[in-house]
Amino acid sequence: MSLRDILIYPDDRLREIARPIDSFEPALAELADDMFETMYQQRGIGLAATQIDEHRRLFVVDVSEDRSGAFAFVNPEILAREGTVESEEGCLSIPEINETIMRAERIRVRAQDAKGQTFEQDLDGLLAICVQHELDHLDGRLFIDYLSPLKQQRIRKKMQKAARRERERV
Repeated sequence: MSLRDILIYPDDRLREIARPIDSFEPALAELADDMFETMYQQRGIGLAATQIDEHRRLFVVDVSEDRSGAFAFVNPEILAREGTVESEEGCLSIPEINETIMRAERIRVRAQDAKGQTFEQDLDGLLAICVQHELDHLDGRLFIDYLSPLKQQRIRKKMQKAARRERERV
């Protein structure tokens, strides 16, 4: 396993739409393991392959406090949405920014695991929110896209300024 670099907004690669996965070779499980390691190291609860510049339909999540709830979702799709809930979200690709957005309260998702086995799950709570967030990444969407244009512009400027400061430090 190895740590991967996470793309930081406004990197345009975060807007790429991920391709479906049709090969379930050991390299896919290794990629998922790298993603879990990277996510845990960054203290995240979800990470999409797009965020590490791998534009394949894969994300990992673990909303447990003891790392016992690890799930890999390959080729995920939401089959049903129910209710709405306000969700304060952040993102490893948009560090130090948290905003409240609306998400479906409950979802039914179909996906495959890293070995290609198809499964369906009914999800609610934080796990449902996390799955929706990560699936957005695979479709080239970010949680800030749900905000007003003014808020999006302010966040973009803040992130560009932070990137300039980082480049100057190096």
